Amino acid sequence: MNDFLLLDRVRVVLVRTSHPGNIGAAARAMKTMGLARLWLVSPASFPDPVAEARASGAGDVLAGAKVVDTLPEALDGTVFTAALTARRRDVSLPRLGPRAAAAEIVEWRARGEVALVFGNEASGLTNEELGLCALPVTIPANPDYASLNLGAAVQLMCYELRMAAMGEGACHAAAECMPEPATHDEIEDFFAHLASAIVASGFLDPAKPRRLMPKLRRLFGRARLEKGEVAILRGILASFGIDGNK
Repeated sequence: MNDFLLLDRVRVVLVRTSHPGNIGAAARAMKTMGLARLWLVSPASFPDPVAEARASGAGDVLAGAKVVDTLPEALDGTVFTAALTARRRDVSLPRLGPRAAAAEIVEWRARGEVALVFGNEASGLTNEELGLCALPVTIPANPDYASLNLGAAVQLMCYELRMAAMGEGACHAAAECMPEPATHDEIEDFFAHLASAIVASGFLDPAKPRRLMPKLRRLFGRARLEKGEVAILRGILASFGIDGNK
């Protein structure tokens, strides 16, 4: 069933998780919905017996977890990223609820690796971390008591992903005919190249950056860049005499 649903292309990424029990709860939530790829960014404690106990039979998910130091490492190679957040930013992409977001994630996972990112239990994701993700997702909780446990949030999103995948009507052949999307690292290389170009041109003063780069991220984030489009954009920048970092 999982091969058909392609849920093995979905990474669940937990960033700076402070309590190991929540890692175990997330692993259990994932396994019940057929997801198995867990990435941990700088967890406070892992491996940990508390995580094992809370996993309750999902020890294989914990055993296969990848631990990295930074969020960019966890997103490397993905073609689409969604991040759970309750934070309002000055510059942000349009937000979706869990059901609509799951439908979009499922569409993208037919084209490559995707990631679903959750922040720290107390502080969530930083603005910089949110800026690395293409789609902000907000769970419409009770505004008078919006505190949702991390394990519960993972369970809710994994359920919506499974339901979206099971109800998906498009065939895999149609996905194969779609243009190849740019990966997360290719897009980040483009942004580094773009930043170098606009600094060299004098348009951006690095001492007074204002909100230019976040606004440009918003603009290109809406475009959902394809691999060929990134190549064109970087070719244009190179034609101006600006070499990229890579």
